[in-house]
Amino acid sequence: MSIPFIEDNDQTQARREHLEALRVLVGNVYPNKFERSRIVDAGKEDTISSVVEKFRSFEPPPSGEERPSTEVLEQANAELNTFVVRLAGRIASPPRVMGKAAFVHLSDGISRLQIYIRKADVTGVHNSAEGGDVDGWALFQLLDHGDFIGVEGYLFITKTGELSVHVQKLQFLSKALLPLPDKMHGIHDPEIRQRQRYADLIAGSLKHEQDESLTSREVFERRAATVRELRRILEDHGYVEVETPMLTPLATGAAARPFKTHHNTLDIDLYARIAPELYLKRLLVGGFEKVFELNRNFRNEGVSTRHNPEFTMLEFYWAYADVNDMMDFCENMLRTVVFTVLGHTHVKFGDHELDFGNMFRRVGMEQSLSGLVAPDQITNERVLELFETHVEQGLVQPTFITDFPKPISPLSKASPANPHVAERFELYIAGMEIANGFSELNDPVEQYDRFRDQVKQRERGDEEAMLMDEDYIRALSYGMPPAAGIGIGIDRLVMLLTNKTSIRDVILFPHLRPKE
Repeated sequence: MSIPFIEDNDQTQARREHLEALRVLVGNVYPNKFERSRIVDAGKEDTISSVVEKFRSFEPPPSGEERPSTEVLEQANAELNTFVVRLAGRIASPPRVMGKAAFVHLSDGISRLQIYIRKADVTGVHNSAEGGDVDGWALFQLLDHGDFIGVEGYLFITKTGELSVHVQKLQFLSKALLPLPDKMHGIHDPEIRQRQRYADLIAGSLKHEQDESLTSREVFERRAATVRELRRILEDHGYVEVETPMLTPLATGAAARPFKTHHNTLDIDLYARIAPELYLKRLLVGGFEKVFELNRNFRNEGVSTRHNPEFTMLEFYWAYADVNDMMDFCENMLRTVVFTVLGHTHVKFGDHELDFGNMFRRVGMEQSLSGLVAPDQITNERVLELFETHVEQGLVQPTFITDFPKPISPLSKASPANPHVAERFELYIAGMEIANGFSELNDPVEQYDRFRDQVKQRERGDEEAMLMDEDYIRALSYGMPPAAGIGIGIDRLVMLLTNKTSIRDVILFPHLRPKE
């Protein structure tokens, strides 16, 4: 039976016919498991990548168009033939059949390994609970490009000098009912890559053409390395990782429009969190001095190459520190992350060459307008608008913008030197806001007044103004130490480190408009 919304054509029909023939031959065509060998490391299952890395050194070095000598091959195979491996993977290339033998490549999504199947040597595995043998060559002839198989056999070097497995047992594991993406070039349509990330990942693993761009898998492995290093740095500095609610009774902690839902049992409206800030600062009240959360936030706002409704933030709070301490820490942390992940501090992003090795520039928001806007045009009410219009896109190298207007920073302390500006900074790189931090306001009376001002702004039609959070005011009334806090946009940071100009390319499953 075909699936109604899966393409029906000559290729898919042939694959379905192969599947039914396999069902007759091996029984269960979707077996529950395949046990892999542990030759490389007794404590881990062998993968194609681990076997290739361990035994690649047996491949003779290339010498133009000449094949390796018989003596060299015999010496390598005398040792390799003693290693019997059990490996599984996806068929990554159409089989090259030569009479009663064939070569094909298997992939684990990272590396490829050639397997050699000869009719006289291969035995198929029946997938019933009782097991048993079937005609291995007949099984092989029913396989398609993209199927998953398991093989058992010994390692050897072919006459052309390629590490391979001489297959003795062959087990069918799963059928690819759809033909695979273009193995030569990958998928170039960004919408298909983002809408069908699984196809994008497959295409990257099959891609033959090599270029400087990262495959999709490499992008997300680099993302994982970035998050891992951020977490390591914070833990090494005594920060405790915590988890705060993702569904909240109030949409507070940032100026943004929330997503709304309803809890049936409690019969209350809840909001997908727009920021964890107020919960994390409650923990400072409770006695934690350093806390962080790698969190998902949700904002019911526009979508662009830099904005996704669901995004990842790192937020952390540091008791007894101020905005200057936090800028220093942020700069050192990002420099370390870049060096650890890339091996150097120079980042290519689009047409820009970013240097994280230099000291990050620090400039006040009003000061940044100097030479770009006439002094008589700069007012407290317009400074943010003027900055966004004339300055923001030109901030290519890492730059801290400081001294924000106090009215747009309702959770930040005022500067001791100038009560009209907030002790707040934003970090800009390549024209993007990457981080936002400040000295945290801990006076409950002033915070209450700031919230009241925000409520008035909402009443005048500003849907992104903050709500009154009475429980947070109560928490502050127990006393919160002076502290600095920061939020770092993980998605945008990963964009920089992977040279991706769209946020959708660094989110595995970004939100897209449904196809009509």
